[in-house]
Amino acid sequence: MSRVQRITSANGRLKNLMNQTDNRICADCGARDPKWASANIGVFICLKCCGVHRSLGARISKVLSVQLDEWSDEDIDAMIEVGGNSSANAIYEAYIPEGYSKPGPDSTHDERSRFIRSKYELQEFLKSSLRITSRKSSASIQSSFSTKILDSFRIKSSKEPETVVEYIGLLKVKVIKGINLAIRDMMTSDPYVVLTLGKQTIQTAVIKSNLNPVWNVELMLSVPQNFGPVKLLVYDYDTFSADDIMGEAEIDIQPLITSAMAYGDPEMFSNMQIGKWLKSQDNALIEDSIVNIIDGKVKQQVSIKLQNVECGEI
Repeated sequence: MSRVQRITSANGRLKNLMNQTDNRICADCGARDPKWASANIGVFICLKCCGVHRSLGARISKVLSVQLDEWSDEDIDAMIEVGGNSSANAIYEAYIPEGYSKPGPDSTHDERSRFIRSKYELQEFLKSSLRITSRKSSASIQSSFSTKILDSFRIKSSKEPETVVEYIGLLKVKVIKGINLAIRDMMTSDPYVVLTLGKQTIQTAVIKSNLNPVWNVELMLSVPQNFGPVKLLVYDYDTFSADDIMGEAEIDIQPLITSAMAYGDPEMFSNMQIGKWLKSQDNALIEDSIVNIIDGKVKQQVSIKLQNVECGEI
């Protein structure tokens, strides 16, 4: 097939997709006749929403003009696989909590930006089989995993442009509290927690002058195909010098992911135990960590004794 024939064929497939009823309005604000698209997310968007998508960066939203840009077969295949705006929104907008409202065609840039970032970057509105909910617990860390995730979570590494990182799911970690943390200032510390998985790093806020801090905050990581443990580090924040280490630990997520993948859709099962990470001399567990299906979600509660430090639990 010649280049002209390939482009003509690609344009025809793209036009057919655009002619679907749900793709004739912007996926994010409902404006008519969108002329832009996010190829990796799989939605058609208007010019105003396109600007916000571009600000997210290509690793989150790869923006293309349906008229001006040349589309690859891979880009069109990705759009077709998602199925259009309705299919994508059934996932990304399945749960919009109180306080959020979907922008309209005449909404301001700030209103669009807040909604679109919450929808795609923070993934706050994901469908129930991907959304992780938390419940009160005495455990220090509560994590959840879902194996169902769109191909839009495949991104390219900025340091290795030719390497595609395949993500198999989302891990939401709720960092609840620290107990008897180490003193790194005169009488106390200003602790915060850092979590690392692969090349991703996220952290909690700093809590001033507290050896028993309560964060009660949820952090989200994407799980790569070739995943290792989640590395946890606790630091004492210092204004005028390097932050002091207050302990570390590794969290083995293999039992959680193996259990989640073995049971498939957790919504099909009643509450039950499906796995366990056993305490041993080789890990930092305070007690055995149980993997459960609770209210249609796969959850694991973990209490960690910090390593290479005089005291502290997370």
